[in-house]
Amino acid sequence: MDRFLLMTCFARAVETGSFSAAGRDLGLGQPNVSRYVAALEDHLQTRLLHRSTRKLSLTPEGERYYADIRRILDAVEESESSFRSNADPSGLLRVACPTALAHAFVLPHVPAFLERYPRLTLDLQINDRYVDLVNEGTELAIRIGQLEDSALRARRIGSYERVFVASEDYLAKRGIPRTPDDLHEHDCVVYTLLASGATWRFRNTEIPVSGRLRVNSPDAVRAAVTAGLGVGHGPAWLFDEGLKSGRLKYILTGYSAPAVPVQIVYVANRLLPTRAIAFMDFIADVFSEIPAFNEATPSSRLQGNDYPRSGRYPGTEV
Repeated sequence: MDRFLLMTCFARAVETGSFSAAGRDLGLGQPNVSRYVAALEDHLQTRLLHRSTRKLSLTPEGERYYADIRRILDAVEESESSFRSNADPSGLLRVACPTALAHAFVLPHVPAFLERYPRLTLDLQINDRYVDLVNEGTELAIRIGQLEDSALRARRIGSYERVFVASEDYLAKRGIPRTPDDLHEHDCVVYTLLASGATWRFRNTEIPVSGRLRVNSPDAVRAAVTAGLGVGHGPAWLFDEGLKSGRLKYILTGYSAPAVPVQIVYVANRLLPTRAIAFMDFIADVFSEIPAFNEATPSSRLQGNDYPRSGRYPGTEV
């Protein structure tokens, strides 16, 4: 029994989502891939995949096994590539990326990346959940915030300041919060996947906030704040369109916490394939050209669409 072939068939079935797609990818045909995966399960005496007419899904045992063999397959491929005369990055690269960053700054540059590396396939996992690189077989993740996992290493590709904003309509109705403590009297749109939860960090303090709307998407935060449902907190680039149009206004200027790093993280003790290094270099170059990640946000200075910490919103008693 060619165990390497069985592992390869299992991995491609997981990554393509079906035996048929894996068979086409490997040139083996669906019946053979299905038979080889079944043989692997017999060998291990455990079920790796749940099968249905619509899709394949990993069992808990399958998740652990996939992460282990993915490292083995990557190591073999990387070792072989070092002996080839053409050492261009190749194979499947799995990268996890937060939704807002992916749509605004990563996806627009994917065509150029794939054109540069024609032998490489990119599996871009766009979601806002925490992806466990150690156990899920993902090589890279673009993450916002400080690195806290000692099993990982990080390459910083930029940073940005979090800002506080609200719509003109909301401020006209509810008044202007002048200090962080004033947020206790306001509806705040809470992003539930923020690491700090419903606690907003300021330069010298942290304030628990609440509101009538909680969402798990940065885009939903932007939409809700623009619709006048409350005060928003997030990167300036998330609210850029509304700020430029004047529908949204900076508030609490001067209270923002230090800049938040944006980093590409990877497992420290895992062989990093050349395709992963190529992606890191490419995205680092992309982010180096984006002003939003390389200079201080102007929210710390009063501008035409800022509201000072004292004074009145026109026509509103505060």
